[in-house]
Amino acid sequence: MKATLERTDLLKSLTHVHRVVERRNTIPILSNVLLRAEQGVLKLKATDLDLEVVETVPAMIEAPGATTVPAHMIYDIVRKLPDGSQVVLETNSDGTTLELRAGRSRFALQMLPEADFPDLTAGTFPHQFTLTAGAIRKLIDTTQFAISTEETRYYLNGIYLHAVTGANGEMVRAVATDGHRLAQAEVPAPQGAVGMPGVIVPRKTVGEIQKLLEDRDAEVTVELSETKIRITNGMVVLTSKLIDGTFPDYGRVIPQHNDKELRVDRDEFKEAVDRVSTISSERGRAVKLSLSEGRLVLAVNNPDSGSATEELAVEYDSDPIEIGFNSRYLLDIAAQLSGDTALFRLADSGSPTLVQDHATEDCLFVLMPMRV
Repeated sequence: MKATLERTDLLKSLTHVHRVVERRNTIPILSNVLLRAEQGVLKLKATDLDLEVVETVPAMIEAPGATTVPAHMIYDIVRKLPDGSQVVLETNSDGTTLELRAGRSRFALQMLPEADFPDLTAGTFPHQFTLTAGAIRKLIDTTQFAISTEETRYYLNGIYLHAVTGANGEMVRAVATDGHRLAQAEVPAPQGAVGMPGVIVPRKTVGEIQKLLEDRDAEVTVELSETKIRITNGMVVLTSKLIDGTFPDYGRVIPQHNDKELRVDRDEFKEAVDRVSTISSERGRAVKLSLSEGRLVLAVNNPDSGSATEELAVEYDSDPIEIGFNSRYLLDIAAQLSGDTALFRLADSGSPTLVQDHATEDCLFVLMPMRV
């Protein structure tokens, strides 16, 4: 194998694929990236057996062929090469090392045979549709923070992606929850998405998809089967296994009859929560919201370090109420609201609270209260 290509193109592709490779591997081949030179392109592939990324870059191919080399090692080498340099990748005659040349730099990397490299892409993907990268980013960015990190409830360790028919017609909806908070976002369903199976996309896959979608206007193809998802964005193809489990009936925890409405300037609220929570303990993080007509008082009391209060003028004309929340969760939700005004729908101090953008209805958040 012998291929010559631009350092910039190779680095961009290695940046995408090397992230999939775990630093510590009991199976040596999984530490490697597969390089395949053929017909004017170099294909790079990396996998951790649950997730696979393949990227194709243009290259001058003098001798087609394929091999595998340590992924993090080749990424670090190419990252440190001078910008604008031409990189030559050539296997030696006895098939044990790959020589990488750029300018006056020479590296010889140990190879493992290409035949040992696993392939995740087997099987068919009966459901296929196209969304813009911006729409997929919206589904992910809005809900990702609520993914559970609790390994025992593995079915919550991802985003639940499914099609729904609602007041706004056919939609693709994403939901994530960790039991303390829930985030939901939806975008209009494109042709092909209606009737798709409900799937749980794992946390690591969600993070990688997010990093691959740089151009928000790009058209992205999504393919689904019962067990896998494949995302194609230009020259990058990501294939991942799905979480094999049943996502809970999240509709039951979304409150329907919360009659106390609070409207507050999103930025003012976020900054006030951030200020008063400075004094909260690392473990507790509780902030108390005391609501009365036209007035919200945020208070934190930490027996070890002191107390803090801040008052905000708000739109509220229901009965007075006191309710406590985890300040970190409040800040996470406020960061996802796109409008200027946050709308809180409350019931009482012990029931879940619904949070929405005042202007749009395509996102909603549910937050469980804390005892304060």
